[in-house]
Amino acid sequence: MSDSLERLYQAVIAAKDLDPTTSRTARLFQRGPAKMAKKLAEEAIEVVIDAVNGKTDAVVRESADLLYNLTVLWASAGVRPEDVWHEMERREHLLGIAEKLPKSAVKIPKAITPRVARRPIVALEARARKRH
Repeated sequence: MSDSLERLYQAVIAAKDLDPTTSRTARLFQRGPAKMAKKLAEEAIEVVIDAVNGKTDAVVRESADLLYNLTVLWASAGVRPEDVWHEMERREHLLGIAEKLPKSAVKIPKAITPRVARRPIVALEARARKRH
């Protein structure tokens, strides 16, 4: 999948200076980061709504739109896909693949050996179940 996003990122970079009347990507770059962020948020909301309503096909389509708009925002912000992959690897070594970093000010050392800090992979479905 990272190859697909890398190709998409390269296509976004190549299209950013095209004619905005014919290129959606160029139009987003012309309108700036605020418009890019708005489009990204709109797509995220559409994914959520379709997921809640059980519309799997729509979730797939809207997720592709979400990834496109995320890639445009990355390019605008100077973030490369490999920057994100490196961060994901770092987090996996610290917390396990299904975890995200805590929002609190917990200090996590940057250089922890994977053997010591790595937690087992957590099934996402188990977290989604309601607790009674």
